[in-house]
Amino acid sequence: MQPKYKRVLLKLSGEALAGDQKFGLNHEVIEPVVKQIVEIHNMGVQVGLVIGGGNFWRGRQGTKMDRSTADQMGMLATVMNSLAMMDAIEQHGVPVRVQTALNMISLAEPLIMRKALRHFEMGRIVIFACGTGHPYCSTDTAAALRACEINADVLLMAKNVDGIYDSDPKTNPFAKKYDELRYADIINRDLKVIDFTAATMCMENGVPTLAFGLNEENALVRAVCGELLGTIIKVYKSPCIRRLN
Repeated sequence: MQPKYKRVLLKLSGEALAGDQKFGLNHEVIEPVVKQIVEIHNMGVQVGLVIGGGNFWRGRQGTKMDRSTADQMGMLATVMNSLAMMDAIEQHGVPVRVQTALNMISLAEPLIMRKALRHFEMGRIVIFACGTGHPYCSTDTAAALRACEINADVLLMAKNVDGIYDSDPKTNPFAKKYDELRYADIINRDLKVIDFTAATMCMENGVPTLAFGLNEENALVRAVCGELLGTIIKVYKSPCIRRLN
């Protein structure tokens, strides 16, 4: 198989790394994902990763904690997941660098985009941790921001369902799956798949998003090779919207 994309930004949820246990890290879930990441890397695809932290900390978790403090704790959770993923990938012989939007120089590199781009050129995978480095921003927004910054060909959103539906397919057996959408559709129809800030950022900078089911067999490799699966969110073709080079 030949890859369709040269550079991708993969967004993984923290919950996806926990699997059925719902908390922490599940090696049986992580290893198949890692093998696919290594496979697309070996195809010559440059891979950036953003990982959520919901398997360790999610929002205020029912407390009256200050939102900024809760979000900062979530950023720390993404670092734990990023280090775990780095270790798992490097066990397959692929070099990885973790960059953090908050300075943690004893653990990882500070976020320096020119350095990240150099890592890609040197054949390394780059994991971007700590979200955007600011509270009140989701890791979806962080993934969209990093995808725009690295000029990714596509933002890959790995989900626990096989695409985007007009309602929750877990509760509505008649839910309709979309094969293709525009970012304007996501906003106008209030579809809960990617937050509006992330959708707007990708739309304005010309980065398409592919939402697909991570549980499907070899889904990541198939998506990178251009197979029609999941839901593609395309940019509305307008003269005022262009890719940044």
